[in-house]
Amino acid sequence: MNFLKNIINKAAKIEANEIRAVLLSFAFVFSCLASYYIIRSVRDGMSSDWSDAELSTIWTFTFFISFFVVSFYGYICSKIKFKYLVPGVYGFFAATFILLFALINSFPEMDRINQVFYVWVSVFSLLNISVFWSFMADTYSKQQAKRLFGFIASGSSLGAIFGPTISLLFAGQVGSDTLVLISAVMLLIPMIIAIYLSKIKETDLDNTASAEYNESPMSGNFLDGFVEFLRTPLSKNILFGIGMFIVLYSGMSTFVYFAIKNILTDIDQDTRTQIWAGIDLATNILAVFTAMFGTSRLAKRYGLSVTLSLVPAIIIVGMFVLALSPILWVVVGLQVIRRAGEYAITKPAREMLFTLVDRESRFKAKSVIDVVVYRAGDIFWAWGFTGLTQVLGLGLGGVAAIGGGVAMIWTALALRLGRVFDAEVTD
Repeated sequence: MNFLKNIINKAAKIEANEIRAVLLSFAFVFSCLASYYIIRSVRDGMSSDWSDAELSTIWTFTFFISFFVVSFYGYICSKIKFKYLVPGVYGFFAATFILLFALINSFPEMDRINQVFYVWVSVFSLLNISVFWSFMADTYSKQQAKRLFGFIASGSSLGAIFGPTISLLFAGQVGSDTLVLISAVMLLIPMIIAIYLSKIKETDLDNTASAEYNESPMSGNFLDGFVEFLRTPLSKNILFGIGMFIVLYSGMSTFVYFAIKNILTDIDQDTRTQIWAGIDLATNILAVFTAMFGTSRLAKRYGLSVTLSLVPAIIIVGMFVLALSPILWVVVGLQVIRRAGEYAITKPAREMLFTLVDRESRFKAKSVIDVVVYRAGDIFWAWGFTGLTQVLGLGLGGVAAIGGGVAMIWTALALRLGRVFDAEVTD
């Protein structure tokens, strides 16, 4: 045990009293991401059944459903004890996926159910991880976050390797539908871990406010998260800056996603599931060691300004390479590099920013940013992509060139947000 502790401490600068909480946090996000990635490839495989305009319409519905879900989540935050909030979220989604599994199997020819499934997985994908990182920002201090979030985030990369591996190996044997049930059952694991972490964060991490907060709901009402996000002055609102960062990031994500979706149109559903699972697997193998051993050191040595802007700067180069060589394997390569960098570096760095705000902002405004703002960005860029290709007639190269310009703006904003964090921690 001491040998293991020494290895962990050297690898990720984890103190002895933090090991139990960090390993539980690692297991928490591992199970969350494994569950999601099992059904992600099922969802993405469905997308090739629809045209760009149809998928953009589905993404538009996703935005409105996300708005309602996050508003209701903000209401729940103010009505139930905090210790029940996080476990309740995962239990709720587990129940909904069991219901969807039953509906898909009962009405296999009904495309509307597939569309509902696509929308609900998209809502889950963001709220799931948003709630986790809200919980982490509430559990660890700013100084602890800088040391520990990179290592914890590597759990998400491992989970995101495990999940698509299950899909890749078993989609052809048990069918894509059965994967939905497996995913739902896995969501019971973070329920249990969340309950235990709430009990030990006061003793292990010296979070003295834990006991009082756990026994009471947060204050506020239905739309508090939106009010918090849009409060003035915007020039000093770190939350608004994070929101714009998310919107620009979603532009890169949408352009590449639509390009791959269109290439896979003539392939059957189970094969698409396996192809998307293969992309996910390659992405997360690349991401895991960077997150485990690189992100924390990068943030500690160079600060958040460099860490947060590194991947956006790489994407600038990738987009212009794609503009010059708009072929399949360049698109796939860019997708793998973009997402690996997001999971291993950009996301844990972005989550550090939430240690600068209070608890209500972490749980209410953060869910607005991570779900509603993200999905608003999705529909903006989805219809933008549709307009560029179907109205203006641009090919992949032309779209990529525009994406390179967006990536430049994204990089500049990342530098600014990182400098705000670095100045706060230094003070």
